Amino acid sequence: MKHFATLSLLLCLAALPLTAQESDTTNLLKTGDDMPEFTLKTLDGKTVTSDDLYGKVVLINFFATWCPPCNTELPFVESDIWAKYKNNKDFMLLIIDREEVVDKVAPFVEKKKFTMPFYLDEKREVYSKFATRFIPRNYLFDKESRLILTSMGFRKDEFETLKKELSALLK
Repeated sequence: MKHFATLSLLLCLAALPLTAQESDTTNLLKTGDDMPEFTLKTLDGKTVTSDDLYGKVVLINFFATWCPPCNTELPFVESDIWAKYKNNKDFMLLIIDREEVVDKVAPFVEKKKFTMPFYLDEKREVYSKFATRFIPRNYLFDKESRLILTSMGFRKDEFETLKKELSALLK
């Protein structure tokens, strides 16, 4: 009977879901991976590369203007992260629009009165180095460009975890 109870406990534990990051087969990066190499353009045509980000804590957010969870998350990114860290020389935020053009994204940013830096990934070239599908997505990298944390979708508890990790990295 004791063996049956132990076996039952082990089977129950094995059935428990993994963390979202471990069970997300659409995510191409795992904790500890290096930031992929990429080049992006801002809404006003300036260029940034992944090499420009080395030595900074980097938060990358992938979104689209039509995405309801993205539209829920972005105001929190603006108020809780950008407002707090925008003047921190050790921090870089990249809000990357997936598969839309400047004529679609710029009016969206203006209408929402966002002040965060937005970037375009019109052909999904950058996104495809991070994931295969689903937005919003966040990727937090340390100063050595190693992945510390990822999230997919928008859940307030995961966003709180992201803010705590970001705060710890910028101390």
